[in-house]
Amino acid sequence: MARSQLRLRADHPDREARGRRGPADDHRAHARRRASRGRGQSGRGGDRAEATAAAFPPAPRRQEGRAEGRGAEEGRRDEADDDEEEDGEGSSDLTHWKARLAYDGTRYHGFQVQPNAPTVQGELERALGTICAEPVRVIGAGRTDTGVHASGQVVDFWTASTLGAAELGRGVNALLPEDIAVSALEPAEESFHARYSATGRTYEYRIRNAAERDPLTRLGELWIGARLDVGAMRAASAVIVGRMDFSAFAAGPGGLRTVRRAEWCADGALLRFEITADAFLRGMVRGIVGTLLWVGRGTIDVAAFGRIAASGDRSKAGPSAPANGLCLVAVEYGTRRETGEDHDEADE
Repeated sequence: MARSQLRLRADHPDREARGRRGPADDHRAHARRRASRGRGQSGRGGDRAEATAAAFPPAPRRQEGRAEGRGAEEGRRDEADDDEEEDGEGSSDLTHWKARLAYDGTRYHGFQVQPNAPTVQGELERALGTICAEPVRVIGAGRTDTGVHASGQVVDFWTASTLGAAELGRGVNALLPEDIAVSALEPAEESFHARYSATGRTYEYRIRNAAERDPLTRLGELWIGARLDVGAMRAASAVIVGRMDFSAFAAGPGGLRTVRRAEWCADGALLRFEITADAFLRGMVRGIVGTLLWVGRGTIDVAAFGRIAASGDRSKAGPSAPANGLCLVAVEYGTRRETGEDHDEADE
């Protein structure tokens, strides 16, 4: 199975359960406040940033009444923020964008910004801040954990920059490290939120099951030399399809999730485990794979795997599979399936 394509649809619903101000309103208001802090943000520095800035000069931002002075301008911003909170409508001077994001997570401490540690979100916000000449806040569909990769991550952000999609995409990719790339950049609807609007996510875990390891694929696959019983692993995977409590596989708090598909595909020595769910608990996929490897090695049988899954006890399950084999390959947007719960994507 080829890595999945990004699926973005415009008919996602507003999250009424979050009250009059939905996540898009909060996101937009936050972006407006950050955009008002200054006229620019420095890039990573060095010849590369300077050369890119020269090739892709920041576009002028939409402005009004600059002659009235900083005090009047700040007063207008405060009034606009107050109006936004009352009527829930967005600011006309900001553009909303969405994009696909791919990255090799090997050298990053996850997607989400962390103090004193390199992260994917931090690199992307730094590049966007340079190109847009303002601080930019990025929201990701999945907050992948340390060392986890992505080929179909989805992000959205707001900016006052007037750059078009082609210019913005080229400029950001020129500033990003070689292990991160943006694609499919396009305007987003006002209500779109990369995380809260998502209705499903698909992860893939790769295993090279061969007597000899391949050094060229070591960063994106787990190598296992002993032969695995793929048939038994497939049978055990069927146990977790449906709605259940996945606490037995979670690295943190547990809870109910709905797994729509969990399949093993073999292509020679390469084994791919693909799993699609409405949302995931932290460490859930790696916990499932680690326990399925017990089945593949003959440590436990399919029935025992089922008992572990139903127990809700993490201590009974196998160790988490290493992060290097895991990749977020797709995020789905569309009509939300009613489950009676409102899920937020945890770290995976």
